[in-house]
Amino acid sequence: MPNSAGQWRRLDGLMAVAVGGLALLAAMEPAWGADWPRFRGANGSGVSRDSGMIPTEWSETENLKWSAELPGPGKSSPIVVGDRVIVTAWSGENPPDDLRRHLLCFDRKTGKELWHNTIEPLTPDEPFRGMFTENGYASHTPVSDGERIYAFFGLDGVRAYDMEGNELWRTTVGAGTDPSGWGTASSPILTDKLVIVPATSEDASLVALDKKTGREVWRREAALLEGVWGTPLMVEGADGAEELVIATPAEIWGLAPDTGKIRWYAVGPESRSMSSSAVADKGVVYMVGGRDSGTMAVRSGGQGDVTESHVAWNNNYRGGIGTPICFDGLLYSINNGVATCFDAGTGERIYQERLKPPAEQAATPQTTETPAAEAATGQVAAEQSRATVAAPGEAPAAKPAFEGFGRPGDFADPREFGGFGGGFGGGGFGGGGRGGMRQQDYSSPIAADSKIFFVRRGGETYVLAPGREFKQLAVNKFASDDGDFSATPAASDGELFIRSSKKLYCVGK
Repeated sequence: MPNSAGQWRRLDGLMAVAVGGLALLAAMEPAWGADWPRFRGANGSGVSRDSGMIPTEWSETENLKWSAELPGPGKSSPIVVGDRVIVTAWSGENPPDDLRRHLLCFDRKTGKELWHNTIEPLTPDEPFRGMFTENGYASHTPVSDGERIYAFFGLDGVRAYDMEGNELWRTTVGAGTDPSGWGTASSPILTDKLVIVPATSEDASLVALDKKTGREVWRREAALLEGVWGTPLMVEGADGAEELVIATPAEIWGLAPDTGKIRWYAVGPESRSMSSSAVADKGVVYMVGGRDSGTMAVRSGGQGDVTESHVAWNNNYRGGIGTPICFDGLLYSINNGVATCFDAGTGERIYQERLKPPAEQAATPQTTETPAAEAATGQVAAEQSRATVAAPGEAPAAKPAFEGFGRPGDFADPREFGGFGGGFGGGGFGGGGRGGMRQQDYSSPIAADSKIFFVRRGGETYVLAPGREFKQLAVNKFASDDGDFSATPAASDGELFIRSSKKLYCVGK
């Protein structure tokens, strides 16, 4: 099997297109604060550090400040910028023929619609059939720096708007489609001067655009990116340099954000997809893979292959679609109704518990015992509780990178892999069993006001207490909304913003 260094050389040399030079970036995304300006908040952490108190319980008659109708569905998350809440959606009776996308802005205090842009496609989009119906045409979360809003619409490209909804520029980033039939979902992020667009389905690329003009600054192509549905993040390395980090199906990469050139990579457990995003805390990057993968922690920084020197630990835990959160030294992942907590420093599993549905919430006493939950889910084998922790100067053994994605010049057809070409519900891609992807939860947990919030697809929002003991505080649901709740919520200043395929809600006291 080709070694990982070959993949690195390919990334570092053959596929870099530097269109212009920029000075070294001086800042990452906005610092901790009340805003929730991108997918999963500041730097994609999923953690809100403001001191606002979010209610533990709510309904359509309790602790609901407002709700607003949406013109159509979407799996994108709302973002919160100052006094505005921004979200995307799509509509159409016979898409893609009559497809329309929507970018909406609401007053966060009242829920009043401030402006609404209806966006007609510039190019024909993917057919609405098969597993694509589980995704749709509005799964990318927009991002804002407080002056502009940047929205990614897949084949329709990237558009920039001012805060009043006036379009400033538009550009396309690729014309390809996802071979698996799922569609596109990764969200853009910002640096000081760039919009970083994960055009993974459109061109198997990371693309950097000038924030002010939309001009392409660099483009990085790699076969492994074709299997990515996660969103990159910025991490400060040990040397103080900013790094653009992304988790791929077989490796974690740290790149120079101003050029896109790779600085380091770590080989992880083999996989055929990476649906979740990496997260970082205190200079350590955490990657939770899918059902055919595992979990690993990598210290940021270094040069070249850092698998032996920087991998802190790995274990066999297999997550799903959602991205974990790292909060106060603990790593939390929730997959298909099962919450798992790890020690972020060692990878040791602390608990694994099935979330209790509303009928059981009041009747079932809290417990920290895990065997019953494991037997009920059949998802995580007993050996997954054992992490391999690296001793100083030594890395735990990692599985080799998945061979099928190929190396330089070898773009293997993903349809040749069992179940991959038939959509995410096939065997071996993380969608088989228990109804496959059509029954998956797609949202990710977030933490705010010393609580963990997780929205299930049926609309139930679970509230957990963080800590080394599993404790479910509440289950909340908007009873009259039978829509799809697949978006990750946003939290800001004591308010929780939840979107369904029909409405946008503001929960608060």
